[in-house]
Amino acid sequence: MIEWLFIPGAYLIGSISSAIIVCRLMGFPDPREQGSGNPGATNVMRIGGKKAAGITLLGDMLKGLLPVYAANVLNVSVDVLALTGLAAFFGHLYPVFFGFKGGKGVATSVGVMLGFSWLLGLSAMGTWILVYKVGKISSLAALVASVLSSLYAWFIVGDMTIVMACVVMTAVLLWRHKSNIQRLIQGQEN
Repeated sequence: MIEWLFIPGAYLIGSISSAIIVCRLMGFPDPREQGSGNPGATNVMRIGGKKAAGITLLGDMLKGLLPVYAANVLNVSVDVLALTGLAAFFGHLYPVFFGFKGGKGVATSVGVMLGFSWLLGLSAMGTWILVYKVGKISSLAALVASVLSSLYAWFIVGDMTIVMACVVMTAVLLWRHKSNIQRLIQGQEN
């Protein structure tokens, strides 16, 4: 029964906004009030440059990875493992510590996938890198990697509970990127 504590713990860890903390510590404006208004690594890059964005990206990935990895190492049930990943992901999207205004979830979802399976997470990261190298559009790379991650989960992990957790993250990522998708369709996405 104690394993169920991973879920609220993961949500609280996910609620730590790397973007807001990095911007505060480095003297940059609140990313929710500058650029795109999104507290994520891409917007932090616009506001504070590559170093700040890199730290934000790492922080966002770690808050997805660490609770899921810990749950995996402690051999919790697959249901708790999947819900731990989703809790960290939704903590990033709706952080209790920052007025429930969070990022879009790409880096945190990759961290969650790394916690589920290193090969799954690395496959998603590799897809993002490949699509970005070809298309030079971060949101397109994130969307393609996210959609394919559910397929990767099916082949790499094989457990339907983990696959469904990846499907949920993909659906939410697509919804959170709806404005990016509209701009992609119109040929206006940076």
